[in-house]
Amino acid sequence: MLDEQDILVFDDILDDSGYVQRVLARRVEEVLCEAGDTDGERRIVRLIVPMAPLDAPAWLAAQTLLPKVYWHARRDSMVTAAVGEADRCMGGPDAGYGTLRTQLDAVLPKSDARARYFGGFRFDPSAPDDEVWQGFPTFLFTLPRFAYLRNEDRGVLACNLFLPRDLSRKDAILEDIEQLRFPDRFAESAFGARKPLLLSRTDEPDRAGWEQSVEWALDAFAQRRRHLEKVVLARRTLLTFGESLDAFALLKKLREATPNCFHYGFQFEPDAVFVGATPERLFHRSGRYIRTEAVAGTCVRGDTEAEDAKALASLLASEKDQREHAYVRESIRTALDPLCQEFRIDDEASGLQQAWRWHLVSRSSGLLQRGVHGSDVMGALHPTPAVGGYPVEPALAVIRNLEGFDRGWYTGPVGWIGPQGAEFAVALRCGLVRDRVLYLFAGAGIVEGSDPVAEWKEIEQKTSDILGVLE
Repeated sequence: MLDEQDILVFDDILDDSGYVQRVLARRVEEVLCEAGDTDGERRIVRLIVPMAPLDAPAWLAAQTLLPKVYWHARRDSMVTAAVGEADRCMGGPDAGYGTLRTQLDAVLPKSDARARYFGGFRFDPSAPDDEVWQGFPTFLFTLPRFAYLRNEDRGVLACNLFLPRDLSRKDAILEDIEQLRFPDRFAESAFGARKPLLLSRTDEPDRAGWEQSVEWALDAFAQRRRHLEKVVLARRTLLTFGESLDAFALLKKLREATPNCFHYGFQFEPDAVFVGATPERLFHRSGRYIRTEAVAGTCVRGDTEAEDAKALASLLASEKDQREHAYVRESIRTALDPLCQEFRIDDEASGLQQAWRWHLVSRSSGLLQRGVHGSDVMGALHPTPAVGGYPVEPALAVIRNLEGFDRGWYTGPVGWIGPQGAEFAVALRCGLVRDRVLYLFAGAGIVEGSDPVAEWKEIEQKTSDILGVLE
């Protein structure tokens, strides 16, 4: 939890939130005064205050500062809940992955391993955007001002100071510290207990439109049109409730219902929060070492141990699912081989177990060539055939033509990036909350042999993660 260059503000674990704020404010003043006498070296200073454990989603919901970020990687005990902003990288319609690298290189020392900018990318920057995704540009990454980090039963509050820029922001930072809120144990335990009343539901496309799109894709495969072999088609479901939704209460319930997933939440403006629980890692980078995986092919788990084993065996034996999976595996091999000094990937898929589903997964790892940046890896991998199709460009053209709505950050990369590392997941099983409205997104990979009715049932099942915790 601590880096050797972090500044530990207090040795003991503090249970008095007011005292935490006073101790942190005093140390911020001291650091900024001391930094004023230096030569203006650009660096990030992270101040750490040990704290009693908190419920991270409840803590986020209580805050008034924006932006808000939640990140919990699959099989990782560390939870990050962050508010406020020390720095930001953002790109408009013409921005790409190289733009992000240029912005990060301009502000960060390459040796600073502590810097983590959290955010994400649109799935398809070339597609027309709509007002549903206002506040979520082509890419947006934020270096949080404050972060609550919880590792099992240990917690700390961290404050990032961006020097020398923050020398002129001392008063604003101290005011932000005063605005931090710490809910009591009763408020934490009651958080998310209310169940909102669902008033209406609209699917875009509806079932008839979905089946028509799938039939078009099947005909394109049969006619070898555009050399298309796979396309991932998605649906947007609009749910309207009788009262405003608390997106972080939804995230808390989703986290409890979907173990072994990446859980994420992003709020950059007051009226829009993007949350989700995805099984799919895009990649993890530590120094020059990289891990990634191909995830494609899905089935529902069985109710008993015997039925569950039978469901997995059927998935592993499915020619259609294995073919769909192979497109993803080979695209990852093709994308990463040129960037790596060494690279290996599983030759055969195995089962990735989730709470309610099995997925086919092939894991890979490698040693990157010197000078390869995390944004280079992202640009090479995204979009994989697991969320776009194969070949990529013909599949993207079909998606733009058939889907009829803006995916925004759905199926885009979400996570964090810094000079020495990065971790990204693919934004699946997600929802965008806007006051009383929740937009749910889910998709299915269509290949030759797909059945429109079965694929509709698959996306219904995928949206059940969020619908289930709302009911």
